[in-house]
Amino acid sequence: MRNNRAEHRPNDEVDLIEIIQGLWLQKWLILTIVALFTLVGGVYAFLSQPVYEAKAFILPPTQKDIADLNYGRTNESELTPYSVKYVYDVFLRNLQAESLRRNFFREYYLPSLTEAERAGSRDGLYQRFSGDLSIRLADKISPDRFLLVMQSNDPAKAEEWAKAYVEKARLLAVREMVENVNREAEVRARNLARQISTLRENGEQVREDLVTQLREALRIAEAVGLEKPPIISGNLSGEVSANMSGELTYIRGSKAIQAEIKNIEERKLDDPFIKNLRALQMKYSFYKDLSVSPDDVAVFRIDGPIDAPDKPVKPKKALVLVVAVLLGGVIGIFVALFRTLYRRNDVLRSVGDRQ
Repeated sequence: MRNNRAEHRPNDEVDLIEIIQGLWLQKWLILTIVALFTLVGGVYAFLSQPVYEAKAFILPPTQKDIADLNYGRTNESELTPYSVKYVYDVFLRNLQAESLRRNFFREYYLPSLTEAERAGSRDGLYQRFSGDLSIRLADKISPDRFLLVMQSNDPAKAEEWAKAYVEKARLLAVREMVENVNREAEVRARNLARQISTLRENGEQVREDLVTQLREALRIAEAVGLEKPPIISGNLSGEVSANMSGELTYIRGSKAIQAEIKNIEERKLDDPFIKNLRALQMKYSFYKDLSVSPDDVAVFRIDGPIDAPDKPVKPKKALVLVVAVLLGGVIGIFVALFRTLYRRNDVLRSVGDRQ
């Protein structure tokens, strides 16, 4: 019984030499499959539309580029200066915003399609457009250097769209920063105007209080018959002169008090007598007239020009052909191997049936 098993085991096992012989006998089948895959790959490589890629390398602005944004923004003004990083982050946020991508899709991508292409799914078209546009870090060494890539079948269109997309992001970021600066200056000016108004109202009240105090002092001076300030010699004269206000105001004499009351009542403007008013007015005038022009601000830099590509990135013909040949070879060998094993099993079954 063991002898029978030993006799049949070699017939059941797969012989490598037999497999190689079987593959060699089917070499034309394998070559045919390879040729078929190579033909399909060649048709795809040479007949599919080429894809061109325009690139824009983006860097942060310099301190000089954002100088106009920081005009008047000092610690004394209670307005914190903008940093390069903050301004650049505003630009990157607008560059990567979904709203900008959607707007560009409607304004540029859809009008470039034919009526038949636009008849398809809008979501599908948007996904296709999102695949043509990518924004990512240019490399890991420079974490603030970004790369925008725009793909298109037309190299001129790829260049135009890349420039347009960056420009739209720039306009949005500049507008946001300028509006922030102008809004903060407007709020600051309004607060200063309120402080000036409060000081002026307080100045009027102080003037009325002073007139009331002088009238009381006048009544006292008239009651004691004091028209002129008394002549006091020695150190006492200096002490009295230094305290001729408040309760001792009447010592000035009725004539001097009457003249001061008349002068105060005829005063047309209290501004020169209000403390700190002029400083506030200067600040108010500065912030009221403060305005940043968008043309004077840069929120990013382009590292090199955005040129029209002259060489397509897809399809890579040589790579497509190599992959087609390899894939055809693998599938051809697999088919031939399957046929060899299938025929061998048929032969073994036939032999077993005869025995």
